[in-house]
Amino acid sequence: MKLLIATRNRGKAREFRELLGSDFEVSDLSGYPEIPEIAETGETFLENAQLKAVAISQRVAGLILGDDSGLEVDALGGAPGIFSARYSGEHATDQRNIEKLQDDLANFCKEQRGARFRCVLVLAQAGQVINHAEGVVEGEIVESPRGSDGFGYDPIFQPLGYSETFAELAAATKNAISHRAQAVKALRAIMRIRDQQL
Repeated sequence: MKLLIATRNRGKAREFRELLGSDFEVSDLSGYPEIPEIAETGETFLENAQLKAVAISQRVAGLILGDDSGLEVDALGGAPGIFSARYSGEHATDQRNIEKLQDDLANFCKEQRGARFRCVLVLAQAGQVINHAEGVVEGEIVESPRGSDGFGYDPIFQPLGYSETFAELAAATKNAISHRAQAVKALRAIMRIRDQQL
């Protein structure tokens, strides 16, 4: 089954390929340079994922998967949340976002650094939402970045029950426990139920 991921983030697209496996022929927006960036004007992960999925599905035939995900830190009232990718401003990079988050948490001890990654997926076709799913992984923010794999906040996020950050874990381990993995699993279950009802 062909599936277009509504992203130009290569790291994210790679994870989706690994998570979805051989059941899907996964592509991303790198093959559609004429499609403009979809503004993430929603107030929730679900709204942003839906904006992307629906907008792209109006331009490209077939199944489109929109995703919005981010980091929620308890001590910061859930920030950076939907602003995770641009937390450090207009010219945000992964490094700048990590540095800003570390600065914001400088006065908080380990027990106050609880956090979670949240991912919301929306499947759309021909401008219509087919279904959506959500995945969450709990953890904490470590004081210093560790590891060289992954992307985004992976070097400072340590999932609950592990001594390594997402950037230190083997890809297979991360793909078994991540927020994106949980969301894909939930979406697969929803789609199986839907197929059985048709």
